[in-house]
Amino acid sequence: MKLGSVRFAALIAVLAIFLASGSKLRAQFGGAPSPDSAYSIPTTQLIQPEELNRILQAKGAGKPLMLQVGSHMLFAQAHIAGSEYAGAGAQPAGLEQLKARVGNLPRNSFIVLYCGCCPWTRCPNVGPAFRALHEMGFTNVKVLYLANNLGADWVSKGYPVASGQ
Repeated sequence: MKLGSVRFAALIAVLAIFLASGSKLRAQFGGAPSPDSAYSIPTTQLIQPEELNRILQAKGAGKPLMLQVGSHMLFAQAHIAGSEYAGAGAQPAGLEQLKARVGNLPRNSFIVLYCGCCPWTRCPNVGPAFRALHEMGFTNVKVLYLANNLGADWVSKGYPVASGQ
């Protein structure tokens, strides 16, 4: 009977810890995402690597302006062929660079943002960049969903890559 009481007490202690950390768990798994989180981007605004590659390989018009919003070092090492570096989305100076690049474009321009520095769950750049363009009135912005990083989800699949700049 004593052993049963100890197990019951241990269960209560674990339950208390779980309940005390509930707000952190809700924020991580079920609550509203931070406005800077990649998870704040609606899934309807995401584009998969396979789909973007198909668009880039297609003949004719309709190609997006592709902007890398991660680190400049990553861009210099490898970036999607034809994309431009637009500043790190997590930095105020990067957001200003992004806004300056798109400032004169029609608000219905097809734009694809991507980072690729780290797994989607930890990307600090795409959320703020997407929000900035949305606040500027852009209506045709997609964000490339890179679950792991640019190397694993784009380069290793043999999709077009460039380096330098």
